[in-house]
Amino acid sequence: MFKKILLATDGSDHAIRAAEKAIDLAKCNPESVIHVIYVVDSSKTEVLENWNTTGAQQKRKEKVRPTEEKVKAADISYEVEYLRGEPGPTIVNHANEKDFDVVVLGSRGLNRFQELVLGSVSHKVAKRAHCAVLIIK
Repeated sequence: MFKKILLATDGSDHAIRAAEKAIDLAKCNPESVIHVIYVVDSSKTEVLENWNTTGAQQKRKEKVRPTEEKVKAADISYEVEYLRGEPGPTIVNHANEKDFDVVVLGSRGLNRFQELVLGSVSHKVAKRAHCAVLIIK
């Protein structure tokens, strides 16, 4: 089964549900490792909202904490990594460069119009990742 699992999180309820499914996958193989990533969107908005570097780092850790606690409680091996860039392409690049077996991520459930205008991170990952992609609604 899957040994190297990439779990993309942003701290949302959708991401928490994705974490639960990643844990279920990891339990199928005792050698599985979940690599939790949080992509820091390097947009002006984040810079303006979090001008204090220490405060920004703390906010990121708080968003990842619920996911990390779930994985830790399930007694699954894991790593946490913070990446910088646009979420969709950054997740895809990381997944492809590190040869993951599967990417697990949540979907916000955008309607077709919102997805067309805004673009969907999960859709971008599903189209471009070279491995299996599990999208949790």
